[in-house]
Amino acid sequence: MFTGIIETMATIADIQQEGTNIHVFVDSPITQELKVDQSVAHNGVCLTVVEIKGNIYKVTAVAETLAKTNLSYWKKGDKVNLERALKLGDRLDGHFVQGHVDATATCIEKQVLEGSWLFRFRFPASFAALVIEKGSICINGVSLTVFNVGSDECTVTIIPYTYTHTNFNAIEAGSVVNIEFDVLGKYFLRKEALSAKELV
Repeated sequence: MFTGIIETMATIADIQQEGTNIHVFVDSPITQELKVDQSVAHNGVCLTVVEIKGNIYKVTAVAETLAKTNLSYWKKGDKVNLERALKLGDRLDGHFVQGHVDATATCIEKQVLEGSWLFRFRFPASFAALVIEKGSICINGVSLTVFNVGSDECTVTIIPYTYTHTNFNAIEAGSVVNIEFDVLGKYFLRKEALSAKELV
């Protein structure tokens, strides 16, 4: 479980293909604080640390992860957002994030405002019911509030601190990002669907 509050950014040191999996080698300022089997969110994707050598650790992504996320777009030298799992007793500054990315979204607009940045994203319309005005969403691992919600689009505003300390500063129109919708909305929709079945 995560909160969508990014701890630091890391650099992709290498990517290796093995069958349908890829191994990603991450050069991170928090590598020495990690341990094998620990879960870390990378651009919002929960991946398990499987090896540590010096300042670089390795994670593995399977075919399902590659199909649902933007990992297949990653390349050596890219910056990724990192967040370690929530500890019991920590403050929940963002919202409950599972690290289970639902889909990718595409940036369709970026505006530079006076003191902030506005981003508009297009996501698969099948998830429209999970996006509500002023609700929570997780984009590239960052907990954000959405507005101007449409049937397959939403807008977020990024403050200077977030812009500087996450890879939102590298997102432009056309960029593909990871998106995780609010888990509370998922459970509510599931309950509604089951209730509707019982009435039939």
